[in-house]
Amino acid sequence: MEEKKLDLNSIIGFVLIFIILVYMLYQNKPTPEELEAQEKAEQEQVEAEEKAEPAPDEFETTAEDFKVPTVTDSTQLEAIKNQLGAFAYSAALTADDDKETVFENDVLRLKIQNRGGFVSEVKLKQFVDHDSVPIYIIKDGNTIFNINFGTTDNRILNTKDLNFHPTITNNGDNKVLSMKLKVSETRFLEYRYELKPDDYMLGFTVRSQGLNNVINGSQEVNLDWKLKGYRHAKSISYENRYTRLTYQYDGDRVDKLGQMSDDEETENNVDWISFRQHFFSSILVSDRPFQTVALTSQDLVQDEDIDTLYTKSYSAKIPLQLSGGEIDNNMSLYFGPTDSRTLKTYDKNLEESIPFGWGIFGWINKSVFIPLFAFLSGIFPYGIAIIVMTIVVRIVLSPVLYKSYLSQAKMKILKPEIAEIAAKYKDNPMKKQKETMALYSKAGASPMSGCLPALLQLPVFYALFMFFPTAFDLRQKSFLWAEDLSSYDTIAELPFRIPFYGDHVSLFPILAAIAIFFYMKMTTGQQMATQPTQEGMPDMGKMMKYMIYFSPILMLVFFNNYASGLSLYYFISNLITIGIMIVIKRYILDEDKIHAQIQVNKQKPKKQNRFQKKMAEMMEQAEQQKKMQGRKK
Repeated sequence: MEEKKLDLNSIIGFVLIFIILVYMLYQNKPTPEELEAQEKAEQEQVEAEEKAEPAPDEFETTAEDFKVPTVTDSTQLEAIKNQLGAFAYSAALTADDDKETVFENDVLRLKIQNRGGFVSEVKLKQFVDHDSVPIYIIKDGNTIFNINFGTTDNRILNTKDLNFHPTITNNGDNKVLSMKLKVSETRFLEYRYELKPDDYMLGFTVRSQGLNNVINGSQEVNLDWKLKGYRHAKSISYENRYTRLTYQYDGDRVDKLGQMSDDEETENNVDWISFRQHFFSSILVSDRPFQTVALTSQDLVQDEDIDTLYTKSYSAKIPLQLSGGEIDNNMSLYFGPTDSRTLKTYDKNLEESIPFGWGIFGWINKSVFIPLFAFLSGIFPYGIAIIVMTIVVRIVLSPVLYKSYLSQAKMKILKPEIAEIAAKYKDNPMKKQKETMALYSKAGASPMSGCLPALLQLPVFYALFMFFPTAFDLRQKSFLWAEDLSSYDTIAELPFRIPFYGDHVSLFPILAAIAIFFYMKMTTGQQMATQPTQEGMPDMGKMMKYMIYFSPILMLVFFNNYASGLSLYYFISNLITIGIMIVIKRYILDEDKIHAQIQVNKQKPKKQNRFQKKMAEMMEQAEQQKKMQGRKK
């Protein structure tokens, strides 16, 4: 390889470059006036820092965090003015745009960022996730809180890109943080945060002062709030099922966006918007309803093995109304547990953001099960409280079960007579139906009387199905082998994932499936014994036999990833129901007495009600029409 050497031309070039650099340094050295001004500014800053009082410990800030250096470079100032216009004043004052102010009480630890002035981190001090890691609702840039507006000098600005100036004060026991985006010392856009002791609700005001000739009132001033929900639970799919955007509008109407799919909606007169992350929520509440809000929700969990960090992405676009050319909106921000008792204390109907169920199902939960479980869990451990509540529910519903079993017993006794009627009028279906109904009426029995009690239990069944997955009190409460009653229990991990079942084995669903198998075997056997043998319906018995096995399998698969508290309830409930049925059959109902009573009822003249009369007339007319058609043929 040839060695390179310096020639004369290279030496001359280096000498010329050196001379040019020395000349440029000489020309750009500060003048005596500039040196004097710089020394004076530095001295004033030192004196200000020495006089400044240290910030309270709970804010974890010092005077160093709030120093306001002055930009003296005229070229830099000019560039800022060209970009930001009137708000160049605020940018020129601040060099600490990456600083954050810590703002906290006993339950919340917040960080408010200078650049953008919004809450950039929220830690819930009293909670941890399934891996014992502290719960963060906001962290590492998963949120954007921005006001977008036009200016009178034809600029479009975003507050998330601009520098705010923090000032901390106290209002009694409350802590107040003012973040100002300044045009001058008396003209600014302000975010004002107020935090009460031991409170999850953060007072939040957005207002402007002296900006009526800066903000262009002919253009929309939009508040954009976006949040990606962090995963906090053991199963991200299960958590995602109860992660949903909810809002209240038009007084007290509450609605939700899609549960397991992308969705969007534009709504008017919105009071609050809840970005719910199952057991934790971020809620924006307005003192006066937002006139219009554009809401979106995006499902981020497509594959549980890959999508493990976030559940859903939410956004709300809110046009703010100006008053006299100024912004003035009083709001609140809630960062805390999705707990009905906590949310109810704010008297904003926020507890309706929890999916208790619609209509009567939600009413049963709010009026019965939530107060009952709160009472029982105050006396017993949570697992025992579930068992006691199950016993109470089954005892209350036992009269309904008795009615159902009594009806089945009557139908079983009447089965031979119904079979005789079917054989006698096998060529006359209308007559057969009429005689069968007459027998039911005389005997005081009805095939529907066995179904109605079961239907009456459905609201309770569904209400409890919604109660357990949303019961915040069950979160991370253990019972026997279950570490968390609000999540699935695990007795074995599988080396692979089974579709619809999962990658683990839960024991409570297995116990519940066994219990429901024996319950179905008892009830289905009783129902089959009451069904008359009918031609043309040979598969009914097979279908009922299949249900004996289908229901337990469905329970086993579906509930393997559900809250273990729910599986515990169904296991105990079915055990108790089996016990009650055995007691009713062996010690309460006497089929001989029932048969004798039916015979007595058949001898009594039975007065038909209006509905029965109408049905009899309709059947009589149908039979007459059939006879007339037969004669014409």
